[in-house]
Amino acid sequence: MSIHQFGMREVARFAEDGYLRLGQVASSGHLQAMCDRIDEIMLGNVRYEGMPMQRDTTTGEYGKLPTRTFEESEGTLAYRRIDDLQLDPLFLGYMQHPVFREITEALIGPNVSIFRAMFMNKPAEHGTHLPWHQDVGIGWGLDSNPEVTIWTALDAATVENGCMQVVPGSHKHGVINEMHFPSEADQARYARDEDCIHMEAEAGEAILLNNLLLHRSARNPTGKPRRAFSIAYMDAATHAVKTGETFPVIFGEGALTGSELIEGARTDGAPVEKFLEESRP
Repeated sequence: MSIHQFGMREVARFAEDGYLRLGQVASSGHLQAMCDRIDEIMLGNVRYEGMPMQRDTTTGEYGKLPTRTFEESEGTLAYRRIDDLQLDPLFLGYMQHPVFREITEALIGPNVSIFRAMFMNKPAEHGTHLPWHQDVGIGWGLDSNPEVTIWTALDAATVENGCMQVVPGSHKHGVINEMHFPSEADQARYARDEDCIHMEAEAGEAILLNNLLLHRSARNPTGKPRRAFSIAYMDAATHAVKTGETFPVIFGEGALTGSELIEGARTDGAPVEKFLEESRP
């Protein structure tokens, strides 16, 4: 998909299905750089103070996930989730890709922030089962729900390695359960097996998702990881209900810039010039 292709036809298809395949948006070089960078973050060679990181389970049970903490010393590729990747200029550059600006301006408006920018991982021969859910709900503590997510496969996502499953059109039901996960009765009603599809994707492929779309994913029994990058975009006016705080602005007035983030990175001796060069889209 090129920047000129997100027109009325694509908007209509997205409104009908709740998802839209965007093709490979990142260059092959930028994609490889993101894969390398996230491994360096997991291994502790590149660090950001306060970046939440969550280890994977050993059992694959979602209910047994550890809390997300900033891991200062432990270097491992067994992380399931890493948040706040807008702190990294390489990932921020991808988040601000012109294609994503065009899409969010059409669907949200000119001023766009993010609720989260997170790495999701199903490590080789592990991974945690993610039950059916919508990416909205009162538990998020926002005065309005994020509208769209752009999910990018950093590795090929297949049925064998636990790719995402979705129920096309399920976003039309609205918020099914304010607590994120539908009940068993609602799953039987809204996520019938015959209505579900496996969202296989090539490495580098980006997919636009409505945050109300029901989705889930399985474990990864294969010998290679299944990594992905997920960005939830929303109107920049969105506030946290309890604190009134707003969220990092990606497009529009006050948007983040990569150069102002370099000083926040600790690269364990890697030259800043190399860090900057790798961070260009």
